[in-house]
Amino acid sequence: MAEVMRLDVDTLSQPPAGVILPAYARQPALDRGGVVHLGLGAFHRAHQAQYFDDLLGAGHDGFAVTGIALQKFDVPQQLNPQDGLYSVLSLSNDEPSVRVIGCIERVLHAPSQRAAVLARMADPRTWLITLTITEKGYCHHPSSGALNREHPDIAHDLANADRPKSALGLLCAALDLRRRAGELAPVVLCCDNLPNNGRVLRGLVLSLSETNPALHDWIAQQVSFPCTMVDRIVPATTVADFEYVRERFGYADAGLVKAEPFSQWVIEACDQRLVPLAKVGAMLVDDVAPFELMKLRLLNGSHSLLAYLGYLAGHQTVSDAMAAPGFGALIDSFMRDEVAPTLAPPAGFDLAGYASDLRARFRNRALAHRTWQIAMDGSQKIPQRWLGTLHARLASGSSFARLALGLAAWMQYVTGRDLKGEPIEVCDPLAARCAELAAAHANAASYVQAMLSLRDVFPAAVDTPAVGAAVAAALEKLRARGVSACVGDLQ
Repeated sequence: MAEVMRLDVDTLSQPPAGVILPAYARQPALDRGGVVHLGLGAFHRAHQAQYFDDLLGAGHDGFAVTGIALQKFDVPQQLNPQDGLYSVLSLSNDEPSVRVIGCIERVLHAPSQRAAVLARMADPRTWLITLTITEKGYCHHPSSGALNREHPDIAHDLANADRPKSALGLLCAALDLRRRAGELAPVVLCCDNLPNNGRVLRGLVLSLSETNPALHDWIAQQVSFPCTMVDRIVPATTVADFEYVRERFGYADAGLVKAEPFSQWVIEACDQRLVPLAKVGAMLVDDVAPFELMKLRLLNGSHSLLAYLGYLAGHQTVSDAMAAPGFGALIDSFMRDEVAPTLAPPAGFDLAGYASDLRARFRNRALAHRTWQIAMDGSQKIPQRWLGTLHARLASGSSFARLALGLAAWMQYVTGRDLKGEPIEVCDPLAARCAELAAAHANAASYVQAMLSLRDVFPAAVDTPAVGAAVAAALEKLRARGVSACVGDLQ
Protein backbone atom coordinates (compact mmCIF):
# COMPACT_ATOMS: atom_id res chain seq x y z
CA MET A 1 0.00 0.00 0.00
CA ALA A 2 1.36 3.42 -0.94
CA GLU A 3 2.50 5.68 1.91
CA VAL A 4 0.03 8.45 2.73
CA MET A 5 0.34 11.58 4.86
CA ARG A 6 -0.67 11.31 8.50
CA LEU A 7 -3.25 13.86 9.59
CA ASP A 8 -1.65 16.99 11.09
CA VAL A 9 -1.69 20.77 10.63
CA ASP A 10 -0.04 20.43 7.22
CA THR A 11 -3.04 18.39 6.07
CA LEU A 12 -5.26 21.39 6.78
CA SER A 13 -3.28 23.51 4.34
CA GLN A 14 -3.92 20.94 1.59
CA PRO A 15 -7.41 19.74 2.52
CA PRO A 16 -8.68 16.50 1.03
CA ALA A 17 -11.80 16.95 -1.07
CA GLY A 18 -15.00 16.10 0.77
CA VAL A 19 -13.62 16.49 4.31
CA ILE A 20 -15.15 19.12 6.62
CA LEU A 21 -12.36 21.15 8.29
CA PRO A 22 -12.26 23.42 11.38
CA ALA A 23 -13.87 26.74 10.50
CA TYR A 24 -11.67 29.02 12.61
CA ALA A 25 -8.10 30.24 13.14
CA ARG A 26 -7.03 27.26 15.19
CA GLN A 27 -3.85 28.29 17.01
CA PRO A 28 -5.21 31.51 18.58
CA ALA A 29 -8.26 29.57 19.79
CA LEU A 30 -6.09 26.82 21.31
CA ASP A 31 -3.87 29.36 23.06
CA ARG A 32 -6.86 30.67 25.00
CA GLY A 33 -7.67 27.25 26.50
CA GLY A 34 -10.85 26.84 28.51
CA VAL A 35 -11.66 23.13 28.92
CA VAL A 36 -9.91 20.15 30.51
CA HIS A 37 -11.42 16.77 29.74
CA LEU A 38 -10.70 13.65 31.80
CA GLY A 39 -10.94 10.41 29.85
CA LEU A 40 -10.34 11.34 26.22
CA GLY A 41 -11.89 8.25 24.72
CA ALA A 42 -13.89 7.84 21.55
CA PHE A 43 -17.16 9.07 23.04
CA HIS A 44 -15.85 12.47 24.06
CA ARG A 45 -14.15 12.94 20.71
CA ALA A 46 -17.35 12.08 18.83
CA HIS A 47 -19.68 14.01 21.15
CA GLN A 48 -18.69 16.91 23.43
CA ALA A 49 -15.59 17.84 21.42
CA GLN A 50 -17.73 18.36 18.34
CA TYR A 51 -19.92 20.85 20.24
CA PHE A 52 -16.78 22.67 21.42
CA ASP A 53 -15.46 22.72 17.87
CA ASP A 54 -18.75 24.22 16.68
CA LEU A 55 -18.45 26.96 19.33
CA LEU A 56 -14.92 27.82 18.26
CA GLY A 57 -16.17 27.96 14.69
CA ALA A 58 -18.90 30.37 15.77
CA GLY A 59 -16.33 32.70 17.36
CA HIS A 60 -16.74 31.76 21.03
CA ASP A 61 -13.51 31.71 23.06
CA GLY A 62 -12.81 29.35 25.95
CA PHE A 63 -13.69 26.01 24.39
CA ALA A 64 -10.28 24.65 23.44
CA VAL A 65 -9.61 21.30 25.13
CA THR A 66 -6.67 19.80 26.95
CA GLY A 67 -7.31 16.07 27.06
CA ILE A 68 -6.23 13.86 29.95
CA ALA A 69 -5.54 10.16 29.42
CA LEU A 70 -6.07 8.58 32.82
CA GLN A 71 -4.41 5.21 32.29
CA LYS A 72 -3.17 4.06 28.90
CA PHE A 73 -0.82 6.02 26.68
CA ASP A 74 -2.62 5.14 23.44
CA VAL A 75 -4.61 8.37 23.01
CA PRO A 76 -1.56 10.67 23.48
CA GLN A 77 0.26 8.50 20.95
CA GLN A 78 -2.65 8.82 18.55
CA LEU A 79 -3.35 12.54 18.83
CA ASN A 80 -0.18 14.39 19.88
CA PRO A 81 1.75 13.54 16.66
CA GLN A 82 -1.34 14.79 14.77
CA ASP A 83 -1.29 18.19 16.54
CA GLY A 84 -4.45 17.15 18.39
CA LEU A 85 -6.40 16.68 15.17
CA TYR A 86 -8.61 13.70 14.42
CA SER A 87 -11.60 12.81 12.26
CA VAL A 88 -15.18 11.83 13.05
CA LEU A 89 -16.61 9.36 10.55
CA SER A 90 -20.39 9.78 10.61
CA LEU A 91 -22.08 6.62 9.36
CA SER A 92 -25.61 6.05 8.22
CA ASN A 93 -27.12 3.86 5.57
CA ASP A 94 -26.36 6.73 3.16
CA GLU A 95 -22.95 8.12 2.12
CA PRO A 96 -20.60 8.55 5.14
CA SER A 97 -19.29 12.01 6.01
CA VAL A 98 -15.92 12.91 7.52
CA ARG A 99 -15.15 15.91 9.69
CA VAL A 100 -11.81 16.93 11.20
CA ILE A 101 -12.10 18.24 14.78
CA GLY A 102 -9.56 20.87 15.80
CA CYS A 103 -10.48 21.89 19.35
CA ILE A 104 -8.00 19.60 21.17
CA GLU A 105 -4.73 21.38 21.92
CA ARG A 106 -2.85 18.39 23.35
CA VAL A 107 -3.26 15.22 25.40
CA LEU A 108 -1.51 14.70 28.73
CA HIS A 109 -0.93 11.31 30.36
CA ALA A 110 -1.94 11.50 34.02
CA PRO A 111 0.25 8.69 35.44
CA SER A 112 3.46 10.10 33.91
CA GLN A 113 2.57 13.82 33.75
CA ARG A 114 0.64 14.35 36.98
CA ALA A 115 2.13 17.78 37.72
CA ALA A 116 1.31 19.08 34.23
CA VAL A 117 -2.21 17.70 34.48
CA LEU A 118 -2.87 19.37 37.83
CA ALA A 119 -1.35 22.63 36.59
CA ARG A 120 -3.66 22.69 33.58
CA MET A 121 -6.72 21.83 35.67
CA ALA A 122 -5.79 24.58 38.15
CA ASP A 123 -5.02 27.14 35.43
CA PRO A 124 -7.36 30.16 35.80
CA ARG A 125 -8.16 29.90 32.08
CA THR A 126 -9.72 26.48 32.70
CA TRP A 127 -13.34 27.25 33.52
CA LEU A 128 -14.81 23.86 32.57
CA ILE A 129 -13.70 20.35 33.57
CA THR A 130 -15.57 17.53 31.85
CA LEU A 131 -15.44 13.77 32.37
CA THR A 132 -16.17 10.62 30.36
CA ILE A 133 -14.45 7.96 32.43
CA THR A 134 -17.14 5.20 32.19
CA GLU A 135 -19.21 4.07 35.12
CA LYS A 136 -16.39 2.13 36.75
CA GLY A 137 -14.10 5.18 36.68
CA TYR A 138 -16.05 6.78 39.53
CA CYS A 139 -14.82 4.16 42.02
CA HIS A 140 -18.20 3.97 43.69
CA HIS A 141 -20.84 1.43 44.59
CA PRO A 142 -23.30 1.63 41.66
CA SER A 143 -26.19 0.30 43.72
CA SER A 144 -25.92 3.10 46.31
CA GLY A 145 -23.80 5.83 44.70
CA ALA A 146 -21.45 5.84 47.72
CA LEU A 147 -17.68 6.18 47.39
CA ASN A 148 -15.90 2.83 47.44
CA ARG A 149 -13.22 3.58 50.00
CA GLU A 150 -11.74 0.11 49.55
CA HIS A 151 -11.03 0.69 45.86
CA PRO A 152 -7.21 0.63 45.52
CA ASP A 153 -7.04 4.04 43.82
CA ILE A 154 -9.35 5.67 46.36
CA ALA A 155 -7.47 4.13 49.29
CA HIS A 156 -4.26 5.53 47.78
CA ASP A 157 -5.75 8.99 47.24
CA LEU A 158 -7.14 9.19 50.77
CA ALA A 159 -3.60 8.63 52.05
CA ASN A 160 -1.80 10.65 49.34
CA ALA A 161 -3.98 13.58 48.36
CA ASP A 162 -1.06 15.37 46.68
CA ARG A 163 -0.26 12.37 44.44
CA PRO A 164 -3.67 11.23 43.21
CA LYS A 165 -4.30 8.25 40.97
CA SER A 166 -8.06 8.35 40.42
CA ALA A 167 -10.05 10.88 38.41
CA LEU A 168 -11.79 11.91 41.64
CA GLY A 169 -8.42 12.39 43.32
CA LEU A 170 -7.18 14.54 40.44
CA LEU A 171 -10.31 16.65 40.73
CA CYS A 172 -9.87 17.16 44.47
CA ALA A 173 -6.18 18.01 44.13
CA ALA A 174 -6.81 20.49 41.30
CA LEU A 175 -9.73 22.11 43.12
CA ASP A 176 -7.56 22.51 46.20
CA LEU A 177 -4.93 24.31 44.09
CA ARG A 178 -7.67 26.61 42.79
CA ARG A 179 -8.96 27.26 46.29
CA ARG A 180 -5.55 28.07 47.74
CA ALA A 181 -4.76 30.39 44.83
CA GLY A 182 -8.02 32.27 45.31
CA GLU A 183 -9.18 31.43 41.78
CA LEU A 184 -12.75 31.16 40.55
CA ALA A 185 -14.12 27.64 40.83
CA PRO A 186 -14.65 25.77 37.56
CA VAL A 187 -17.81 24.05 36.38
CA VAL A 188 -17.41 20.26 36.65
CA LEU A 189 -19.50 18.42 34.09
CA CYS A 190 -20.01 14.65 34.26
CA CYS A 191 -20.89 13.24 30.83
CA ASP A 192 -21.24 9.56 31.76
CA ASN A 193 -24.36 7.41 31.98
CA LEU A 194 -25.06 7.74 35.69
CA PRO A 195 -28.48 8.74 37.06
CA ASN A 196 -28.25 12.22 38.56
CA ASN A 197 -24.65 12.20 37.38
CA GLY A 198 -23.79 15.71 38.54
CA ARG A 199 -25.16 15.10 42.02
CA VAL A 200 -23.49 11.71 42.24
CA LEU A 201 -20.14 13.20 41.21
CA ARG A 202 -20.54 16.06 43.68
CA GLY A 203 -21.24 13.60 46.48
CA LEU A 204 -18.22 11.48 45.59
CA VAL A 205 -15.87 14.49 45.44
CA LEU A 206 -17.19 15.80 48.75
CA SER A 207 -16.78 12.38 50.32
CA LEU A 208 -13.18 12.10 49.10
CA SER A 209 -12.37 15.62 50.33
CA GLU A 210 -13.65 15.07 53.89
CA THR A 211 -10.10 14.78 55.20
CA ASN A 212 -9.54 18.41 54.12
CA PRO A 213 -12.38 20.40 55.76
CA ALA A 214 -11.41 23.71 54.13
CA LEU A 215 -11.48 22.13 50.67
CA HIS A 216 -14.67 20.22 51.43
CA ASP A 217 -16.51 23.41 52.43
CA TRP A 218 -15.14 25.36 49.44
CA ILE A 219 -16.31 22.69 47.00
CA ALA A 220 -19.73 22.54 48.66
CA GLN A 221 -20.15 26.31 48.38
CA GLN A 222 -18.35 27.24 45.15
CA VAL A 223 -18.24 24.38 42.63
CA SER A 224 -21.20 23.61 40.38
CA PHE A 225 -21.78 20.03 39.19
CA PRO A 226 -24.63 20.22 36.63
CA CYS A 227 -26.45 17.06 35.70
CA THR A 228 -26.25 16.10 32.04
CA MET A 229 -27.56 13.57 29.56
CA VAL A 230 -25.46 12.62 26.54
CA ASP A 231 -26.57 10.54 23.59
CA ARG A 232 -24.70 9.42 20.51
CA ILE A 233 -23.92 5.86 19.50
CA VAL A 234 -20.12 5.58 19.16
CA PRO A 235 -18.98 2.05 18.24
CA ALA A 236 -15.34 0.98 18.39
CA THR A 237 -13.36 2.00 15.31
CA THR A 238 -12.28 -0.94 13.15
CA VAL A 239 -9.40 -1.59 10.77
CA ALA A 240 -11.87 -1.21 7.92
CA ASP A 241 -12.75 2.31 9.12
CA PHE A 242 -9.09 3.38 9.13
CA GLU A 243 -8.62 1.91 5.67
CA TYR A 244 -11.75 3.64 4.35
CA VAL A 245 -10.46 7.09 5.35
CA ARG A 246 -7.00 6.31 4.03
CA GLU A 247 -8.25 5.12 0.65
CA ARG A 248 -11.18 7.54 0.21
CA PHE A 249 -9.53 10.74 1.44
CA GLY A 250 -5.82 10.04 1.15
CA TYR A 251 -4.61 10.53 4.73
CA ALA A 252 -3.96 8.32 7.74
CA ASP A 253 -5.67 9.16 11.02
CA ALA A 254 -4.60 7.22 14.11
CA GLY A 255 -7.23 9.01 16.19
CA LEU A 256 -10.24 8.31 13.97
CA VAL A 257 -13.59 7.73 15.70
CA LYS A 258 -16.93 6.82 14.19
CA ALA A 259 -20.48 7.58 15.21
CA GLU A 260 -24.06 7.76 14.05
CA PRO A 261 -25.30 11.13 12.69
CA PHE A 262 -27.60 11.70 15.70
CA SER A 263 -26.25 13.62 18.71
CA GLN A 264 -27.96 15.00 21.81
CA TRP A 265 -26.66 16.83 24.89
CA VAL A 266 -29.02 17.94 27.67
CA ILE A 267 -27.47 20.06 30.45
CA GLU A 268 -28.88 21.41 33.70
CA ALA A 269 -29.00 25.19 33.35
CA CYS A 270 -27.40 26.03 36.70
CA ASP A 271 -24.37 28.10 35.57
CA GLN A 272 -24.41 31.02 33.14
CA ARG A 273 -21.04 30.02 31.73
CA LEU A 274 -22.74 27.10 29.98
CA VAL A 275 -25.18 29.27 28.01
CA PRO A 276 -23.13 29.37 24.75
CA LEU A 277 -23.58 25.62 24.37
CA ALA A 278 -27.24 26.21 23.58
CA LYS A 279 -26.16 28.04 20.43
CA VAL A 280 -24.71 24.85 18.92
CA GLY A 281 -27.53 22.45 19.68
CA ALA A 282 -27.17 21.52 23.36
CA MET A 283 -30.37 21.74 25.39
CA LEU A 284 -30.20 23.75 28.64
CA VAL A 285 -33.09 22.69 30.87
CA ASP A 286 -34.22 23.10 34.47
CA ASP A 287 -34.43 19.36 35.06
CA VAL A 288 -32.37 16.77 33.20
CA ALA A 289 -33.91 13.81 35.02
CA PRO A 290 -36.80 13.04 32.62
CA PHE A 291 -34.45 13.06 29.61
CA GLU A 292 -31.88 11.02 31.50
CA LEU A 293 -34.37 8.36 32.55
CA MET A 294 -35.80 8.06 29.04
CA LYS A 295 -32.34 7.61 27.59
CA LEU A 296 -31.01 5.25 30.27
CA ARG A 297 -34.06 3.02 30.37
CA LEU A 298 -35.12 3.07 26.71
CA LEU A 299 -31.86 3.44 24.76
CA ASN A 300 -29.24 2.04 27.14
CA GLY A 301 -31.58 -0.52 28.66
CA SER A 302 -32.57 -1.82 25.22
CA HIS A 303 -28.93 -1.80 24.11
CA SER A 304 -27.98 -4.05 27.02
CA LEU A 305 -30.91 -6.37 26.31
CA LEU A 306 -29.77 -6.62 22.68
CA ALA A 307 -26.14 -7.05 23.73
CA TYR A 308 -26.52 -10.04 26.05
CA LEU A 309 -29.27 -11.87 24.19
CA GLY A 310 -27.74 -10.97 20.83
CA TYR A 311 -24.27 -12.15 21.82
CA LEU A 312 -25.58 -15.44 23.20
CA ALA A 313 -27.53 -15.93 19.97
CA GLY A 314 -24.37 -15.43 17.90
CA HIS A 315 -25.13 -11.92 16.60
CA GLN A 316 -22.01 -9.79 16.31
CA THR A 317 -23.69 -6.38 16.04
CA VAL A 318 -26.81 -4.59 17.26
CA SER A 319 -28.17 -4.28 13.73
CA ASP A 320 -27.63 -8.02 13.19
CA ALA A 321 -29.65 -8.74 16.32
CA MET A 322 -32.41 -6.32 15.31
CA ALA A 323 -32.67 -8.08 11.95
CA ALA A 324 -33.00 -11.52 13.53
CA PRO A 325 -36.49 -13.05 13.92
CA GLY A 326 -38.25 -11.83 17.04
CA PHE A 327 -35.67 -9.33 18.29
CA GLY A 328 -37.29 -6.22 16.84
CA ALA A 329 -40.65 -7.19 18.30
CA LEU A 330 -39.00 -7.98 21.64
CA ILE A 331 -37.40 -4.53 21.85
CA ASP A 332 -40.68 -2.91 20.77
CA SER A 333 -42.62 -4.65 23.53
CA PHE A 334 -39.84 -4.08 26.09
CA MET A 335 -39.94 -0.34 25.44
CA ARG A 336 -43.73 -0.08 25.23
CA ASP A 337 -44.89 -2.50 27.92
CA GLU A 338 -42.13 -2.60 30.55
CA VAL A 339 -40.17 0.67 30.29
CA ALA A 340 -42.57 3.37 29.08
CA PRO A 341 -45.01 2.98 32.01
CA THR A 342 -42.16 3.80 34.43
CA LEU A 343 -41.35 7.14 32.77
CA ALA A 344 -42.75 10.67 33.18
CA PRO A 345 -41.70 12.50 30.00
CA PRO A 346 -41.83 16.31 29.78
CA ALA A 347 -45.18 17.77 28.75
CA GLY A 348 -45.77 17.40 25.04
CA PHE A 349 -42.92 14.93 24.53
CA ASP A 350 -43.71 12.18 22.02
CA LEU A 351 -42.47 9.13 23.92
CA ALA A 352 -43.72 6.62 21.35
CA GLY A 353 -42.00 8.58 18.57
CA TYR A 354 -38.77 8.72 20.59
CA ALA A 355 -38.86 4.94 21.07
CA SER A 356 -39.53 4.42 17.35
CA ASP A 357 -36.56 6.63 16.47
CA LEU A 358 -34.35 4.59 18.82
CA ARG A 359 -35.30 1.36 17.10
CA ALA A 360 -34.49 2.92 13.74
CA ARG A 361 -31.07 3.94 15.09
CA PHE A 362 -30.47 0.38 16.28
CA ARG A 363 -31.08 -0.84 12.71
CA ASN A 364 -28.28 1.35 11.28
CA ARG A 365 -26.12 -1.38 9.71
CA ALA A 366 -23.34 1.05 8.81
CA LEU A 367 -22.43 1.46 12.49
CA ALA A 368 -21.57 -2.21 13.11
CA HIS A 369 -21.93 -1.62 16.87
CA ARG A 370 -20.63 -4.82 18.47
CA THR A 371 -22.76 -6.58 21.04
CA TRP A 372 -19.56 -7.56 22.87
CA GLN A 373 -18.59 -3.89 23.26
CA ILE A 374 -21.96 -2.95 24.76
CA ALA A 375 -21.80 -5.99 27.04
CA MET A 376 -18.63 -4.73 28.75
CA ASP A 377 -18.82 -3.64 32.41
CA GLY A 378 -22.36 -4.93 32.87
CA SER A 379 -22.07 -4.95 36.66
CA GLN A 380 -21.58 -1.19 36.52
CA LYS A 381 -24.24 -0.52 33.87
CA ILE A 382 -27.12 -2.73 34.96
CA PRO A 383 -28.01 -0.68 38.10
CA GLN A 384 -28.57 2.39 35.92
CA ARG A 385 -30.05 0.75 32.86
CA TRP A 386 -32.38 -1.93 34.26
CA LEU A 387 -32.85 -1.84 38.00
CA GLY A 388 -34.78 1.43 38.20
CA THR A 389 -37.29 -0.01 35.76
CA LEU A 390 -37.36 -3.29 37.66
CA HIS A 391 -37.96 -1.53 40.98
CA ALA A 392 -40.82 0.48 39.47
CA ARG A 393 -42.40 -2.67 38.00
CA LEU A 394 -42.18 -4.40 41.36
CA ALA A 395 -43.69 -1.42 43.16
CA SER A 396 -46.67 -1.38 40.81
CA GLY A 397 -47.12 -5.14 40.85
CA SER A 398 -46.50 -5.30 37.11
CA SER A 399 -44.80 -8.00 35.06
CA PHE A 400 -41.12 -7.80 34.11
CA ALA A 401 -40.61 -10.88 31.94
CA ARG A 402 -38.32 -9.17 29.43
CA LEU A 403 -36.15 -7.69 32.17
CA ALA A 404 -35.97 -11.11 33.81
CA LEU A 405 -34.78 -12.60 30.52
CA GLY A 406 -32.19 -9.84 30.16
CA LEU A 407 -30.88 -10.45 33.68
CA ALA A 408 -30.72 -14.18 32.99
CA ALA A 409 -28.76 -13.53 29.79
CA TRP A 410 -26.30 -11.27 31.65
CA MET A 411 -25.86 -13.86 34.39
CA GLN A 412 -25.13 -16.51 31.76
CA TYR A 413 -22.74 -14.17 29.96
CA VAL A 414 -20.63 -13.46 33.05
CA THR A 415 -20.15 -17.15 33.74
CA GLY A 416 -17.57 -16.83 30.94
CA ARG A 417 -19.29 -19.51 28.83
CA ASP A 418 -22.00 -19.12 26.23
CA LEU A 419 -24.95 -21.47 25.82
CA LYS A 420 -22.81 -23.87 23.77
CA GLY A 421 -20.05 -23.93 26.36
CA GLU A 422 -17.71 -21.76 24.32
CA PRO A 423 -15.54 -19.25 26.24
CA ILE A 424 -16.52 -15.58 26.46
CA GLU A 425 -13.98 -12.80 27.01
CA VAL A 426 -15.78 -11.05 29.87
CA CYS A 427 -14.60 -7.49 30.55
CA ASP A 428 -16.09 -6.48 33.89
CA PRO A 429 -14.69 -5.38 37.28
CA LEU A 430 -16.65 -8.22 38.91
CA ALA A 431 -15.81 -10.85 36.28
CA ALA A 432 -13.73 -12.99 38.64
CA ARG A 433 -16.37 -12.87 41.39
CA CYS A 434 -19.16 -13.79 38.97
CA ALA A 435 -17.12 -16.68 37.58
CA GLU A 436 -16.52 -17.94 41.13
CA LEU A 437 -20.26 -17.87 41.87
CA ALA A 438 -21.02 -19.68 38.62
CA ALA A 439 -18.50 -22.40 39.47
CA ALA A 440 -19.93 -22.80 42.96
CA HIS A 441 -23.59 -22.95 41.86
CA ALA A 442 -24.36 -25.26 38.95
CA ASN A 443 -28.07 -25.08 39.71
CA ALA A 444 -29.72 -22.08 38.03
CA ALA A 445 -31.85 -21.11 41.05
CA SER A 446 -28.95 -21.12 43.52
CA TYR A 447 -26.67 -19.28 41.07
CA VAL A 448 -29.29 -16.58 40.47
CA GLN A 449 -29.80 -16.14 44.21
CA ALA A 450 -26.05 -15.80 44.76
CA MET A 451 -25.84 -13.20 41.99
CA LEU A 452 -28.80 -11.24 43.34
CA SER A 453 -26.96 -11.10 46.68
CA LEU A 454 -24.13 -9.06 45.10
CA ARG A 455 -24.84 -5.74 46.77
CA ASP A 456 -22.38 -3.93 44.49
CA VAL A 457 -24.95 -4.56 41.76
CA PHE A 458 -28.33 -5.41 43.25
CA PRO A 459 -29.88 -3.42 46.11
CA ALA A 460 -32.00 -5.33 48.60
CA ALA A 461 -35.13 -3.75 47.10
CA VAL A 462 -34.87 -5.91 43.97
CA ASP A 463 -33.44 -9.02 45.67
CA THR A 464 -36.88 -10.50 46.20
CA PRO A 465 -38.34 -14.01 45.85
CA ALA A 466 -40.36 -12.85 42.83
CA VAL A 467 -37.27 -11.58 41.02
CA GLY A 468 -35.23 -14.63 41.96
CA ALA A 469 -37.91 -17.02 40.71
CA ALA A 470 -38.46 -15.13 37.44
CA VAL A 471 -34.76 -14.81 36.59
CA ALA A 472 -34.04 -18.43 37.53
CA ALA A 473 -36.90 -19.64 35.34
CA ALA A 474 -35.62 -17.49 32.45
CA LEU A 475 -32.08 -18.81 32.89
CA GLU A 476 -33.26 -22.42 32.95
CA LYS A 477 -35.26 -21.77 29.78
CA LEU A 478 -32.30 -20.09 28.08
CA ARG A 479 -30.08 -23.06 28.85
CA ALA A 480 -32.67 -25.62 27.81
CA ARG A 481 -34.20 -24.02 24.71
CA GLY A 482 -31.82 -21.27 23.56
CA VAL A 483 -32.23 -17.58 22.87
CA SER A 484 -34.52 -17.78 19.83
CA ALA A 485 -37.21 -19.70 21.67
CA CYS A 486 -37.09 -17.33 24.65
CA VAL A 487 -37.24 -14.25 22.44
CA GLY A 488 -40.06 -15.71 20.38
CA ASP A 489 -42.16 -16.32 23.49
CA LEU A 490 -41.92 -12.66 24.56
CA GLN A 491 -42.71 -10.74 21.37
